[in-house]
Amino acid sequence: MGVLSASPTNMDNCIEACVKCARACEECTTACLQEQDVQARVHCIQTLNDCAEICLQAIAYMARNSAFAQQHCQLCATICEACATECEKFQDAHCQECAKICRECAETCRNMAS
Repeated sequence: MGVLSASPTNMDNCIEACVKCARACEECTTACLQEQDVQARVHCIQTLNDCAEICLQAIAYMARNSAFAQQHCQLCATICEACATECEKFQDAHCQECAKICRECAETCRNMAS
């Protein structure tokens, strides 16, 4: 398992995907707040915040091998998908890249949850 062992597991891969997704969402939020149409992005920004937060929580659940980690990862996948859908509504590069990363994280979380 992760930091304390040598061989990566599905959990390690999911933790890495969640770290990447949380970071992408934080960066996308910052970029969206600087766009001229920021008012049109309010729901997207709220979803980005939810996505970053659930990813960070999922990391903690997995790292401590919580009995609820799989359920949490399933919820994380759902929120990541919703975030990707919101980001895809905007054509700028940061939203499109964030959507891609969110979809990758959702897939990894679904694998972890199963």
